[in-house]
Amino acid sequence: MKLKILGSAAGGGFPQWNCNCPNCDGIRRGTIKAQARTQSSLAISVNGDDWLLINASPDILAQIRNNPSLQPARTVRDTGIAAVLVTDAQIDHVTGLLMLRERSTPLPLYTTESVFRDLSTGFPITSILSHYCGVEHRAIPLDGSAMQIDILPGVSITAIPLRSKAPPYSPNRQAPTQGDNIGLFIKNTQSDASVFYAPGLGQPEPHVIAAMNRASTVLVDGTLWHDDEMIQLGLSAKTSQDMGHLALHGAGGMIDVLNGLDTRSPPTRKVLVHINNTNPVLREDSVERASLVANGIEVATDGMTFEL
Repeated sequence: MKLKILGSAAGGGFPQWNCNCPNCDGIRRGTIKAQARTQSSLAISVNGDDWLLINASPDILAQIRNNPSLQPARTVRDTGIAAVLVTDAQIDHVTGLLMLRERSTPLPLYTTESVFRDLSTGFPITSILSHYCGVEHRAIPLDGSAMQIDILPGVSITAIPLRSKAPPYSPNRQAPTQGDNIGLFIKNTQSDASVFYAPGLGQPEPHVIAAMNRASTVLVDGTLWHDDEMIQLGLSAKTSQDMGHLALHGAGGMIDVLNGLDTRSPPTRKVLVHINNTNPVLREDSVERASLVANGIEVATDGMTFEL
């Protein structure tokens, strides 16, 4: 099973187009040691030609250009993206669906029922695509049963409901329902290697910790360093929790969660994804990055690949 991180940044990417925070200004000027990143997305394949896209970011066209394996060029019109699964209905995870409209057949789209409602009403992407390639909806079960996807033989995918935030345009924004946001437990049934993937995680509930403990690799939300990071920088009045993300630093933060995982042999690989442009861990020589290294935690980059 091949797993490729197409985009490792949070919504807006890094640098964000309209942001002049120290990170964004510094990378534009070349005064900080950091790498640019596109918005959060992942791709999985077994044969290297047919890929399941997990979350379709607004940067999908650039991500396809940067990852030639997603364009195998077997015919005049071709794509390696055989199906798409989205973990929520947030703009940075679904807008890229519009860029896939030139398909000649309906796009297989895996979502929970609540996410599909949001994509049919508050942000009616499915209605728009009905005038182009169309969508073939496939519901993601939330009962703990594993899905088998035909393009990924030998791979099982189980949805892990998360407590986070539905998009602002969702009727569930202030009244969350199960399925608004999910993590994924992805397992190679032949090698027994597994991945827990959750780019949006607000609260580490017991069933979430249990899934993380079972995984050999954890790709998890690293959006903000401080809960009030955006407030400190004068960029927002919202905390990390307000936005549905667990901050990295502080008591009970993501670093503590990752450090609390059961000891495995070999040890669990811990990688942060969905990094906001303001997060100091983007600076490769920062104190915060050094703290992650000391705790055995990596920061994802675009193009990072895993063989499981």
